[in-house]
Amino acid sequence: MAGVPLWGMMGPSMDADDARPGTAGTGARTVTHAAALEARRVTCRFGGVVALDDVSLQVARGASVALVGESGAGKTTLLRCFNRMAVPAAGQVLVDDEDVTGRSAPLLRRQIGYVPQHGGLLPHWPVLRNAALVPGLLKRGDAVEAARHALELVGLAPDRYGARFPHELSGGQRQRVALARAIAVRPGVLLLDEPFGALDAISRSELQAATAVLRQELGVTTLLVTHDLVEADFLADEIVVMRSGRIEQRGTLHELRSAPATPYVASLLARALAGARKGAS
Repeated sequence: MAGVPLWGMMGPSMDADDARPGTAGTGARTVTHAAALEARRVTCRFGGVVALDDVSLQVARGASVALVGESGAGKTTLLRCFNRMAVPAAGQVLVDDEDVTGRSAPLLRRQIGYVPQHGGLLPHWPVLRNAALVPGLLKRGDAVEAARHALELVGLAPDRYGARFPHELSGGQRQRVALARAIAVRPGVLLLDEPFGALDAISRSELQAATAVLRQELGVTTLLVTHDLVEADFLADEIVVMRSGRIEQRGTLHELRSAPATPYVASLLARALAGARKGAS
């Protein structure tokens, strides 16, 4: 994919199996079976609210898994357990077979790419400095070069955009900068917490396509939180349906659609597919 503009790739579709990362015929690299991310019987509470209830999850190295479900299902809490932004009351969380509680939280977060819904850019820093944040914190001598390369990968020419401030960018451009910041140190893991949810339809489609290509180029393990099953199908190898802090079912969209494990999964799929058909008409 070297030299191909990431923003020029095809956007998601329910029927775009031949374009979905990890499917046959795409040239995608082989996914290994060793777990890059693992949650073992994790429970999280916020006051009297149980956000995660005895949840176990594995994400293989190089794989992409999407967490879907309604608001309050526990998706974001589970994702944030892996960079210690959420701390379980019980259970174990591992990144590359190492318990995260034994690692420095700041260092762990600098080694894992993370893109929140609204980007989280520093408004008083220009684009290039925002993109260089993590390699700078790691005191890398090539921080600026790494940031420039990351901006190029997400389709933002550093000579054109590097000196601009976040308020001078569109929403889609700001999310591209957030994505560049997340990949500037070439992390092995990328956590995406509804990174396209606040964008217009065109920007959303372009960023989804850019992320799909980027994941293939970097071979990064990806955990994605989304409400959108179309997006989940396009960007992930497998979909994990969550409800009320528990996992209802895990599988491909075809598996979920053909053999829903619970009435909730069947209802979620029916509503999502009806919405996708309505949007396409």
